[in-house]
Amino acid sequence: LDLAYYPPNAPISARPDWRVAGRKAGSTLADLQSQALDTFGISRGILNCLYGGPAMYSADLSAAICRATNAWVAAEWLDKDDRLRASIVIPVQNTELAVDEIERWAPDRRFVQILVLGAHESLLGHREHWPIYRAAEKHGLPIAIHAGSAMRHAPTANGWPSTLYEEHCSFALTFQSQLLSLIAEGVFTKFPALRVVLLESGISWLPSFFWRGTKMWRGMRKEIPWVDASPAAIVRDRVRFSLQTWDLPQDPTQLDQLIEQIDADDIFLFSTDYPHWRFDGDDPTRGLPPALLSKALRETPLATYPRLKETV
Repeated sequence: LDLAYYPPNAPISARPDWRVAGRKAGSTLADLQSQALDTFGISRGILNCLYGGPAMYSADLSAAICRATNAWVAAEWLDKDDRLRASIVIPVQNTELAVDEIERWAPDRRFVQILVLGAHESLLGHREHWPIYRAAEKHGLPIAIHAGSAMRHAPTANGWPSTLYEEHCSFALTFQSQLLSLIAEGVFTKFPALRVVLLESGISWLPSFFWRGTKMWRGMRKEIPWVDASPAAIVRDRVRFSLQTWDLPQDPTQLDQLIEQIDADDIFLFSTDYPHWRFDGDDPTRGLPPALLSKALRETPLATYPRLKETV
């Protein structure tokens, strides 16, 4: 049931120094504590369990696996380290069951967001998903969209790719389509308190998304009169992005230019993508501007996740 994007023996799936013979990397609390929480000095860490429950074709099976996953995370991880928080995984393909799962775990304040895959059976802006957003807004839980797919549709408009490399490169297209759907369908207008977090989306595509989305909105806004602000303004106000996995330029000057074009330094969240191999050493934030990093480490997470304020 593991999603196939990170085969256990693939180099990208785990850093060599995080691999332990006889078990998957990061699969025990002791490994997580020594390799991530302690090493990076993390006072609060949000667990995002990508077990394959949300990808099941059977809604009932998906709901059962999601419920079991959430219960396992609570009992085996959250109960054993006060630094840990988690995301609620839900069966997106059935709205009623998804809302039931949110209501089941929302009273546990250690669950701080709702986790969905980047690609499923339909675009996330469609109204069939709105009860999920209503429940999320009611409980003050952001919707986190994580790179990955339930494999219902090809990741490109021209069909299925042949390699894992192509799949990973296409994630940026998936995030753009979902973000545009949420904007155009009016989700941010209908649910004014809802926050969305993009996990492992990268950011290099944001300037062109802002430019094209805003240009087309100005010319075609009569079709979507409920969108009363530019896509760029909506994203800067309501959407947040994890630091990993960033598609950062190596040249610091180019990085400064990219951040300047995005025109926001308070939309980024510290993350490690542990145990995946995204960086070497003990600094997952190497090369980031100090002002941006300062906000990503504390101010922006606390503003994005209201429940973190209860314990920090």
